[in-house]
Amino acid sequence: MPPALSIFLDRLPETRRPRLVLVLLCLALWLPGFFTIPASDRDEARFAQASRQMVESGDWVRIRVGDEDRNKKPVGIHWAQASVVTALEAVGLGTRADIWAYRIPGVLGALAAVLATFHWGRALVGRRAAFLGAALLASTMVLVVETHIAKTDAALLGTVAAAMGLFGRAYLSPGTFRTGQAVGFWLILGVSILLKGPIGPMVALFAGVTLAIVDRRAGGGWLHAPWLRALRPGWGIPLMLAVAAPWFIAIGIATEGRFFAQAIGEDMLNKVGSGEEAHWGPPGFYVMTFGIAAFPAAFLVLLALPAAWADRLRPGTRFLLAWAAPTWLLFEAVATKLPHYTMPVWPALMLLAGAWAMDPLRRPAPRWVAWIAALALVGTAIGLAVAGPALIWFADGRLIWTAAMAVAGLAAAALLVWASTGAWRAGAYGRAGLAAVLLVVPLYWVVLAGVLPRLEAPWLAPRVATVMQRVAPGLPSEKFGVVGHHEPSLIFAMGSGTRLLRDGAAAAEFLGGAPGRVVAVNDRQETAFRAEAVRLGLEVTVLGEVSGLNYVRGRWLTLMLYRRAG
Repeated sequence: MPPALSIFLDRLPETRRPRLVLVLLCLALWLPGFFTIPASDRDEARFAQASRQMVESGDWVRIRVGDEDRNKKPVGIHWAQASVVTALEAVGLGTRADIWAYRIPGVLGALAAVLATFHWGRALVGRRAAFLGAALLASTMVLVVETHIAKTDAALLGTVAAAMGLFGRAYLSPGTFRTGQAVGFWLILGVSILLKGPIGPMVALFAGVTLAIVDRRAGGGWLHAPWLRALRPGWGIPLMLAVAAPWFIAIGIATEGRFFAQAIGEDMLNKVGSGEEAHWGPPGFYVMTFGIAAFPAAFLVLLALPAAWADRLRPGTRFLLAWAAPTWLLFEAVATKLPHYTMPVWPALMLLAGAWAMDPLRRPAPRWVAWIAALALVGTAIGLAVAGPALIWFADGRLIWTAAMAVAGLAAAALLVWASTGAWRAGAYGRAGLAAVLLVVPLYWVVLAGVLPRLEAPWLAPRVATVMQRVAPGLPSEKFGVVGHHEPSLIFAMGSGTRLLRDGAAAAEFLGGAPGRVVAVNDRQETAFRAEAVRLGLEVTVLGEVSGLNYVRGRWLTLMLYRRAG
C-alpha cells in the first residue's frame, strides 16, 4: 500500500468532523444505482405500491396493494414513504411514480444507524473504534442492498441502533442517564413497533435478560439492576405502547380484526415454523453466509469474535455480546431465513470488530479463523466482480458490455484485496478495515450503477410502461389489464387501477367490456385469449410485445399488448 494512503487511513478515524465523513462515505456507498435501478419484485414494489395508494386514496390506516389488503406488516414505513412522496410532489422534486422517492426513508434509517453506531459506540469501545465500526456497518453488502429497496429493514436498523445505543449508555453510566434519554429510548422502540412489530423491543428485551443473568452471576442485582432503574420501565413501557397503539386499534376496527389474524396467525407464525415463501434455511445459515452478507466488513468481525469472547467481563464488550448473541441465536432457530434478518445486531458486531482492530494489545485470532476470514474477503470480492458481468451475459447476452464490466469489476476487486490484505499482513487491522470500506466503493459502482440499471430482460414492468407510453399515451390505469404476469412492479409501473385478470378468456372479456382498453397477455395465455376473442366476435390489434425474464419465478415470457380494432 502506498505510504500516503496508509497515513491517510491511519488518520481518518481522528478526523475533526467524523459525522460529516461518515455521511459522505454513506453517500458514496449507497448512491450508485439509487435513482436508476427500477422497482424490484416483489417486496419493494409491494411496499411502494401500498404507500402510493395511501397517497392517492387519503386512507392512512389500511394497507392495500391493488384491490387486496396487505395485512402483514405495520404501517410505519408506509407513513414514512407516503410523507416523503407528498413532500417531494409539493416542492416539485419528484412524483409518486418515482421508485427512488420510496427508498429515501430506508436511506435515512440506514444513515441513522451508522451515525448512532458511532455516537453511542464511543462510550462502549472508544472514538477510533466506534468510527471504524460505523464505517464497516455502512459498507456491508446487505445494508447497501437494503438502501436500494423501498421496505422496512434499513429503517428498522436505524431505530434499533439508536435505542440500543441509549441502552448501552444506561448500562455503562446509570447514574448520569437522564429522564429525557429514557423518554427517547422508549419512543424509539415505539416507532420500531410501527415499522416491524416486536423485533425492536425483542432485541432490547433479549439483551436485558442476558445482562441481568450475567450480572447476577457476577454478583449484581436482578430486577433492581441500576441500568434497569435508569431506563424507567414503569412508565417507559406504557409510553412505548402508546406510540403504536392508536394505529393498531384503528387497523383492527378498519379490517374487523383481519389484520391481526393474518399478520400474526399467518405471516409471523409461518415464518417461525415453516419457512415462508420458500425461504427456509437450516440452523447455522447466518453463520455460513455472514462472510457474504456483511462483506467487506465480515473478515474483521470474524477475526475479532474470539478475543471479544475472552474479554466478555469488560462492561462494554459484555453489553455488545448481550446485544448480538441471543437475537442471533433466535433467528438461527426460526425456520424462515433471509440475509437481512440479523441486521439489528450488526452494529454490535461492527463495534466489536472496531474495538479489536484498534487495540494495540489485541489477542491474535486463531489461524483457522484467519483463513476463514481471508476466504470471506477474497472470495466474496472476486465472486461479486464476476457475478455482475455474468448476469449481463445470462439475461441479455451482450458480450462487449459483459467484458467491459468484467474487467472493471475484477480490477476493483483486485485493488480492494491488495490493499486490505497488505495492511492485514502488516498487522494494521484498522487500516485494513478502512481500506476495504473505501475500496469497495468502485466495486459497488460497477454492479449497482454499471450492471443492474442497464439490464433489459429482468425489468419487464418499466419496458411495458415505455411501450404503452408510445402506443397509448395517457391511458388511465383502469383501462389496462394483464394476464400471466401479476407482479407488483407492473402495478407500480402502470398505475393503481391496473386490472389483474385470471386467464386469457378473462382478458378477452375485459378488452371487449369498454372502448379504449388495452390488455397484456402472457404467451402461455395467448391461445385462450384469441379463442375467446373469436367467440365474442372481437377483432384485436397488436400494439407491441415485450419479452423478458420473470426472475421471481425463474421463467422467460413474452407479453403481447392488444387493443380492439377499429
